[in-house]
Amino acid sequence: MEKRFENFTSLAAAFILVAGCFLVLRPFLAATLLAAVVCVSTWPLYLWLLRKMKGRQNIAAFTMTLSLACVVILPLALVAYNLADNVTVFYDGIKQAVEAGPLEPPAWLKGVPIVGVPLDEYWHLLATNHEEMLALEKRLLEPVKNFLLAGGMLLGQGVLDMSLAAFVSFFFYRDGVALVRFLNVAMDRVVGTRATNVLGIINNTVQSVMYGLLGTALAQGIVATIGFTIAGVPAALLLGVATFLLSLTPIGPPLIWGGAAIWLFYQDTAGWGIFMLLWGFFLISGVDNVAKPLLISRSSNLPFILGLFGVIGGVLVFGFVGVFIGPTLLAVGFSLIQEWVARASIRSHSAHP
Repeated sequence: MEKRFENFTSLAAAFILVAGCFLVLRPFLAATLLAAVVCVSTWPLYLWLLRKMKGRQNIAAFTMTLSLACVVILPLALVAYNLADNVTVFYDGIKQAVEAGPLEPPAWLKGVPIVGVPLDEYWHLLATNHEEMLALEKRLLEPVKNFLLAGGMLLGQGVLDMSLAAFVSFFFYRDGVALVRFLNVAMDRVVGTRATNVLGIINNTVQSVMYGLLGTALAQGIVATIGFTIAGVPAALLLGVATFLLSLTPIGPPLIWGGAAIWLFYQDTAGWGIFMLLWGFFLISGVDNVAKPLLISRSSNLPFILGLFGVIGGVLVFGFVGVFIGPTLLAVGFSLIQEWVARASIRSHSAHP
């Protein structure tokens, strides 16, 4: 009886210790997971750089961390700053234009199939009814402002998380060899002889998911560049590169192709403006909504629905950095379950010849 009480006390103490450590580390969980994902994905590049620098771990780790900051964190910080800084100015400008009264609808609007005539009639109603215009302003402009501000806050939080992740990644890179050795010993104690296989599955899955995310970003950049070129938008290649960078954010690409569509409308090329809206909504954003989960599911054997849930659920739980963490966690868990089921099936067949 006394021995059972001692075992229960030890188990309770261990649980309290683990729970306490989790509570302390919880604010840094997202950044730590992101740092781990980035380091695993870029570990071959770090090893190559380490060889070029003749084994100088601190310099190689600092170079990798600085590269991450310059390639990802700095552009996101600039976008978040500009978005938050210009939302109020943008909102006030639209509000003043609305309160001044709308212009007469363009002549081509009636010719738009199906929706042209109703839109033209409603536009005339707004032009002659100030109360209806104010009601429209209240229904549309405030939600748009709140949405843009929320997007800026999400990006800002993402910049903070990624900055912390970059700081953590320095230590992961520098002490990575020792950390892998420790994980091998720990996994060997937990899962036995299958430890190497489990770590290999985790490594391959993480790399596959990250490459899928980057592949989606590249696809969006290419599709966007093609659309900008067809519509005659200036600096199409530069805007395509911006789309590639911002495709990692939930609201990034619509800011680019939406701005291009507005510019086309402002240039009195309404047809190309409508084309840009359709191209952006169905193709550029469609790549993000469809191709991203599809590429992740193909590269890591993760079902499409789990890939989609991973992207959306990751953002809801971890914020912006959840774009990387969510699908990676689900892919790793699914791969490990597949490995466990396969081994259980082999043992079952061996036991019953």
